[in-house]
Amino acid sequence: MPFTGPLEDRVAIREVMETYAYGVMTINEEVWASTWADDAYWALPEYPDLGGFTGKKAIVEAWAGSMKAYGLDNMTKPMVYIANPGRIEVDGDKAVATTFTIEVYEHPETKETVFTNGHYEDELAKIDGKWVFTRREYRIFHERR
Repeated sequence: MPFTGPLEDRVAIREVMETYAYGVMTINEEVWASTWADDAYWALPEYPDLGGFTGKKAIVEAWAGSMKAYGLDNMTKPMVYIANPGRIEVDGDKAVATTFTIEVYEHPETKETVFTNGHYEDELAKIDGKWVFTRREYRIFHERR
């Protein structure tokens, strides 16, 4: 079953996914950072030159740097980033989820508009009453330029 556990927790987790997307769309570092646990891991195996990042500080620094290179209209607008849950499975104060994503951005080198459909495999924890990502691993389904 793709959606299990208390409804209140599943809604709160969905809001973490949507807060993450809002942070991207508004290039708001504070909002985006609020979705991560202090000891989280962000895995980006589709980008071997990046690998992954351990700890909220390293994750946020990497993301903030990338937001300077991935936008639209010669970086005058943020990238388009839409997130939707595919599953949320809550077990106490831990959860696993799948977040499907749609991204539209200008490739920083070629200046082509890129349309990407991907997904995150997520692990979350409820820490001090708040759900946050403890691990996110990103994969691309389809990309078109």
